[in-house]
Amino acid sequence: MRIDAISISVFELPNNTNRFNLVEKGTGANRRWDRARHPSARAHIHLLHVRTDEGIEGVCTVGDARYTTMRPEDLEQLRILTIGEDPFDRERLITKVQTATRGMFTMYGWFGAFDNCLWDIAGKVAGLPVYALLGRTRSSAPCYYNFGGPTKEAAAEDAIKAVNLGFPAVKDHFKQSANENIAWFKASREAVGLDIDLLHDAAGAPYTFAEALRVGRALDEYHYRWFEEPLSDRDQIQLQKLCDALDVPILAPETLMNDIELSAVWLISGATDALRANARLGTTSLMKLAHLCELHRTTVELNGPGGLFGLVHAHLVCAIPNTSYYEYFPNGSRDERGKEIGLTNPPVPLNGSITPPDTPGWGADWDWDYFKKKRIAEL
Repeated sequence: MRIDAISISVFELPNNTNRFNLVEKGTGANRRWDRARHPSARAHIHLLHVRTDEGIEGVCTVGDARYTTMRPEDLEQLRILTIGEDPFDRERLITKVQTATRGMFTMYGWFGAFDNCLWDIAGKVAGLPVYALLGRTRSSAPCYYNFGGPTKEAAAEDAIKAVNLGFPAVKDHFKQSANENIAWFKASREAVGLDIDLLHDAAGAPYTFAEALRVGRALDEYHYRWFEEPLSDRDQIQLQKLCDALDVPILAPETLMNDIELSAVWLISGATDALRANARLGTTSLMKLAHLCELHRTTVELNGPGGLFGLVHAHLVCAIPNTSYYEYFPNGSRDERGKEIGLTNPPVPLNGSITPPDTPGWGADWDWDYFKKKRIAEL
């Protein structure tokens, strides 16, 4: 079997990740930049097709809710590097395209959708879902629900709603000052009780080291499961100090996770306690990070939704033993939008758990007539 064609289907949908401006607040050492919402534009979504000379086709979205397109020059280079190759030579091909990155001056991990298409092909040929190929560790996996609200009372009510829906964990993105956020943590814990895992994502709250230390100690007090992106991922030394000072596990590096070698350095050096990862950069690379984390007696945590509007991550959280949760964004904002381009079975949690399809490959079920109707271009 050989790869004989690679193409991209182009769609236009409302932008999934809001554009924003930055507003300067404070002065001197207290100066910070806060995000201000900006009207969202429409965005292009790319779906990669890798076809073989035996009629088997692997399909996966480029990126997920982010990095949703592939540059035309990258697509051309991918064709040069891989057409005529055996799609089962995944390790060899990923080494080849990864090595090519140095001469392309493009985003590291640009070939992730291609790798995911190879896994789709392998599953379809074997007649097995990808999670079975990788080695199933469970048939379904628990999810956490991203909650929030304009006040701490409203946020607490949203967390209770998630718990009533069966979610065993909830995550906030509180963006207030350190002191205000600590009050919101207390309200959240009192709302859900001690049996629910609480997670804090500080991506929108640019803490100083002193603030992060104070926040982390509060998270320890309120028994939080993890403290995500407490400081800039590039601040390795301060992250090492924070990991040493706190009991609550630090989860990083989300903004650097597109480079698996850097992620490995952060973990080995003690600049994070567990690793953030996303299979939009390729399942083969992600599994290497998962095994590294397993050897270090820690977890790899996938940020949502992952490729194919969550289907890829639904498989992986059922194949990786050392991961905690599938990340769920409520109200169909990340998964059910797949229906807008013809995906009939986007993964949606039931009673707080996610179950991947048991059909071959990633198990994506497409209404191809609707797909072609919505497609605006082919590359």
